[in-house]
Amino acid sequence: MLAELFAVLAPVLIAAGIGYGWVRKGHAYPTDFVARMVLNIGTPCLVLSTLSRAELDSAAFAEMAQACVLVTLGMGLIGLLLSRLFAIDWKVLVPAYLFPNSGNMGLPMALFAFGEPGLALAVAFFLVLSVGHFSLGMLLSGAERSLKGLLVNPIMISLALVLPVLLLDLQLPRWLANTVDLLGGMTIPLMLITLGVSLASIRVQHIGSGLLLGLLRILCGAALAWAIGWLLALPPLVHAVLVLQSSMPVAVFNYLFAVRAGRSPEQVASLVLCSTLLAFALIPLLLAWWMPALR
Repeated sequence: MLAELFAVLAPVLIAAGIGYGWVRKGHAYPTDFVARMVLNIGTPCLVLSTLSRAELDSAAFAEMAQACVLVTLGMGLIGLLLSRLFAIDWKVLVPAYLFPNSGNMGLPMALFAFGEPGLALAVAFFLVLSVGHFSLGMLLSGAERSLKGLLVNPIMISLALVLPVLLLDLQLPRWLANTVDLLGGMTIPLMLITLGVSLASIRVQHIGSGLLLGLLRILCGAALAWAIGWLLALPPLVHAVLVLQSSMPVAVFNYLFAVRAGRSPEQVASLVLCSTLLAFALIPLLLAWWMPALR
């Protein structure tokens, strides 16, 4: 079992460690360019590539989408309650609880833990969550106030492209399938390397509150996803991927949005870093529970 867990975590840790070590050595890393490349090209191609060839019918997609929305709403309420309890601006804490790192960490974790079927479900979760993150999340953080800027977001465009393919069971032309496979293949490695770069670049304050609120973000996400999956009677693999994705740490994009809006970026940085470090310790326990059960 330990060997299986190491096989899941090692690629994630090594790729993120490359990014972390690269920056700590003083080498330049074009974070803005890579982030734009991943967001504008890599992620839409990964979405098209994964969902177009996955054995994921519209019912499974709908189950994951419904569960994702319910978990997100529940985490928003938890974030609001905790913001009142700890006297923190809700516009800082609520987005951090609403939007976990289901891309940089969630996608590779699901792939290495549950294979291609798990990746397809994780992409469905990521796609639905990203629509909210790059619309509602940007509005809440103050990073975007233009409706046009939200509508032309690449995630929105990729959703519009992939839904007909998924729901109508269409096949991509071979040339297009090969192209999106090639371009989508760069996404997960670059996401992980950029995650390591971001962690090395963040300067953290508020360590104590960051550890506590980061821990609560992971535990509440896992518990809420388990409860919702049980209430909806989700199939085991869908339930497992839902819990895994929902227990991811605070997304790095929350920090980038906070910097852009000038809204307590140091607090958000603490949440991102502390929750990510805690996730590397807690996610193996979660996988140790789910992976044997799925056999």
